[in-house]
Amino acid sequence: MSAAAYRGALAAVERIVNGESQGDEVLRKAVDVLHDRFEHYSWVGIYLVDGRDLVLGPWKGPQATEHVRIPIGQGICGAAAASGRTEIVDDVNADDRYLACFTSTRSEIVVPIVFQGRVVGEIDIDSDSPAAFTDADRAFLERVALLLSRHCVARETVRTGSRG
Repeated sequence: MSAAAYRGALAAVERIVNGESQGDEVLRKAVDVLHDRFEHYSWVGIYLVDGRDLVLGPWKGPQATEHVRIPIGQGICGAAAASGRTEIVDDVNADDRYLACFTSTRSEIVVPIVFQGRVVGEIDIDSDSPAAFTDADRAFLERVALLLSRHCVARETVRTGSRG
């Protein structure tokens, strides 16, 4: 992917985040941008922290995943949530942590969404190509996660009624 493609997608996410949309709508629109602009992103989803679990929020791909609730610490998604660090897996079939979703998936990147030092969600992207994710994907998606962080917290505040 070209640097211009990442810059253009980041600008699109910034427009969404700074626009009129709120909460789930922001997350859904961001998922659409990520999925639709990058051919090597086969499935894109956002998981949100709910207690000790990750719960699937907006997603886009050829089919739904059966993994709609993942305990923190389990699988690649759970590992990223537990550590607060991006996980890139070049070959999901060689990683014992991988929770198989689709037979076509070959690689995965999971980027924690952190707000005020606390993981509040994550961006999970599968690719049908092996070793599909580069340092450019990591840097780009970490910036997207930062932009989305306050919307994950706002969504959590609305859902729980807390003022956090």
